[in-house]
Amino acid sequence: MTGAESLIRTLVVSGVEVCFANPGTTELQLVIALDRLETMRCILGMAESVVTGCADGYARMAGKPAMTLVHCGPGFANGIANVHNARRANTPMVNIVGDQATFHRPFDPPLTADTEGLARSVSHWVRTSSLASQVASDAAAAVQAAASPPGQIATLIVPGDVVWGEASGPALPLPMAPRPQVEQEVVRGAANILRSSEPTMMLLNGQALCEAGLAAAYRIAHATGAMLRGPTHVPRMARGRGRVPVDRIPYVVDTALQLFAGFKHVILVGAKPPVGFFAYPGKPSLMAPEGCAIHLLARPEQDAVAALQWLADEIGAPRIVPIEEEGPKPTIASGPFDSEAFGMTLAALLPENAIVCDDAVTSGRAVFPATFNAPPHDWIQSTGGAIGHGFPCATGAAVACPDRKVVCLQADGAGMYTLQALWTQAREKLDVVDVVFANRVYKILYGELRATGATPGRASDTLFDLGRPDLDWVGLARGMGVEAVRVESLETFADTFRAACGRRGPFLIEFWI
Repeated sequence: MTGAESLIRTLVVSGVEVCFANPGTTELQLVIALDRLETMRCILGMAESVVTGCADGYARMAGKPAMTLVHCGPGFANGIANVHNARRANTPMVNIVGDQATFHRPFDPPLTADTEGLARSVSHWVRTSSLASQVASDAAAAVQAAASPPGQIATLIVPGDVVWGEASGPALPLPMAPRPQVEQEVVRGAANILRSSEPTMMLLNGQALCEAGLAAAYRIAHATGAMLRGPTHVPRMARGRGRVPVDRIPYVVDTALQLFAGFKHVILVGAKPPVGFFAYPGKPSLMAPEGCAIHLLARPEQDAVAALQWLADEIGAPRIVPIEEEGPKPTIASGPFDSEAFGMTLAALLPENAIVCDDAVTSGRAVFPATFNAPPHDWIQSTGGAIGHGFPCATGAAVACPDRKVVCLQADGAGMYTLQALWTQAREKLDVVDVVFANRVYKILYGELRATGATPGRASDTLFDLGRPDLDWVGLARGMGVEAVRVESLETFADTFRAACGRRGPFLIEFWI
């Protein structure tokens, strides 16, 4: 048995079922092993950023890691942006990176790179296998590391001679660590803060945004008057009718500062302290006002659901609190694109139990609150700020949940980073409706520029403009094998979206703005 076969067999017995890949020469032994085993699903991405983004979307919905297979240090470098996004979302991911044979590397062939250095920039766990007899145990350790709460990035580098060398067999799976529980004194401390009646916000993230976590947090808010909020970009959140409507911290710093004004306490539940996405002259980094105390109920790796349930019981909150619908009922709007009206239309038409992948900061910002009363669904976003996440994340989510409709809300500028994911959607016949907001401009950068006090000029108009020529998303999608339609009004979008949701397979709607 080769080292490659022992590695693949170990990943399979450790529960890894899918390999998102863009392999090269140094990975051919691993491809041969995948040929022989035939028990792991192999999915090709036409760019490494697609491969890593797919693995992120898959793991967020499946709750377990996929394997990525990329070619040497430069291949991993191409995928780093979406590994960064996955890391910020606490996504479990196992990256297998081929490398030069150990005896060949000293001769400095063209693909030689500091692969470990690249991997360490975005990984929690990095190892280079040095022996064929060792690579299986390294693979088992990689899966264990990736699955460690709250989810980690594990990168295993495998030189060519290690994977073609002789190995004794696969390694046994290693035990997975459970989420640690919070300490009793921490829960009691949070209860005392909530009993003080001082203005308090509970900031929820990670596991706390699942349906059970939100329900427990709602009990606490109902009993104490505490405000509930999520981060500006959520890794995965249960939303829709019958679920707790929790809004996010606003992206715009001035709006976020207004939200936090007057609060005396912020309790973190699987979340980090609220900081601005960027620094601005004369504005603070921390959104909580001076004098507001930041408290920790649960770290990201701890059992946030159990902590919230314990805290709700500690303060004597009612066991069952009816969830009241907030805001207007979803209706289908008409006229040209408006993000809030689009959100209401989407809420009216969204299939039950859908998955929404949101990579549209400007056009999609108002869609989130407008969809509180949509049918029950999950919402996932890029949490690391690296654009080009939507298409591949939706692709991976559709692989993880083939019985659920996936809707991708994609900005046109960000979509150009990873449009090759459409080809993977077509090849795998994935059930994704991609909605591209075609405003033909990096509009968010105009807002950021004005936030510094500057006025747009010749250079910014050139660098932020996506026209001359305009992108043809219908043509681009069809070139990737995906059926596509352009719409210019909300009523036409509604008709097209309804039809797309009534069929299976990938479909792209370019909304011309």
